[in-house]
Amino acid sequence: MVIDDGLFKMSIPLDVRRIRLLSQLVRDKSFTAAAASLGVSQPSLSKNIRALEISLGVKLLERGRFGALPTAFALALVRHADAIDAELRLAQSEISALKSARTGALCIGCGPTEASRLLPLALAALRKHSPAIKITVLHGLNEALMPMVKHGEVDFALSSIPARCTDSDLKQLPLHFDQGVIVSRAGHPLARQRKTITTKQLTSYDWILARQQELERGAFNDIFTQADASPPTPIIETTSTTLMKSVVMQSDCLTFLPRELVHWETRAKQLQILPLASLDWKRIVGITRRARSSSSPAQDSLIAELRKVTISLD
Repeated sequence: MVIDDGLFKMSIPLDVRRIRLLSQLVRDKSFTAAAASLGVSQPSLSKNIRALEISLGVKLLERGRFGALPTAFALALVRHADAIDAELRLAQSEISALKSARTGALCIGCGPTEASRLLPLALAALRKHSPAIKITVLHGLNEALMPMVKHGEVDFALSSIPARCTDSDLKQLPLHFDQGVIVSRAGHPLARQRKTITTKQLTSYDWILARQQELERGAFNDIFTQADASPPTPIIETTSTTLMKSVVMQSDCLTFLPRELVHWETRAKQLQILPLASLDWKRIVGITRRARSSSSPAQDSLIAELRKVTISLD
């Protein structure tokens, strides 16, 4: 913060400890919950946040019956603070890694499809030459993974990426293409017919699908709109691909998933990919990082293994 009285300028350093208190409060949305998470008293937390507001000269929280809601000033401060904390953790990891090129620690986010085959193969290859690298993997869909990347909770995310990144806080690295497919149980009535399936036939069955905001759901809807038909309304919407596959295995319900996600189940003849002439959707699988983040030797090693594995997948 800078104070200018016309005669001199004085810079007041930000209190890092208080900013970290604010970050926890923004995450918990409640003084009571944040105080419990931090192991401090609620009056002490409130006093520190008020002192931070005074030092910055802005209001950081709107206090009301729904809890403590962050203002635009608070969100901007926390976003930068989380990114700085992530970079400091990365610096510590890099210093450790530089002592021995085959050590270090990683925390990455991973989508359900990539957790099925791509990431396990890359981790197995990495372990052969760098067994001392400690890796933590957080699992989720993009709606959860992208905020994790932005706030420095993960070093990078391995998941679907758009053809063009529109978020200036993120940078993305394409790895390979995966195809979307219509999936049924083995022995499904549609799986037994020899001719190509039509969109009209697909509307006769129940569906379990991803939620509207997911890339796969948009691609599924496009299949029907391009055929001048209305997309079927799913009986279940979910963020769980495990649930999707389980429901389909145990019923005549259908779903739409990336081919890689059902690789093992189709090999085991538990699920079957249905032929659909109008289906030509591909998704880009890649790495998402913070735009202003550097990479550690451990990150570079894992990404190198991911690149090698994708060659065998395509």
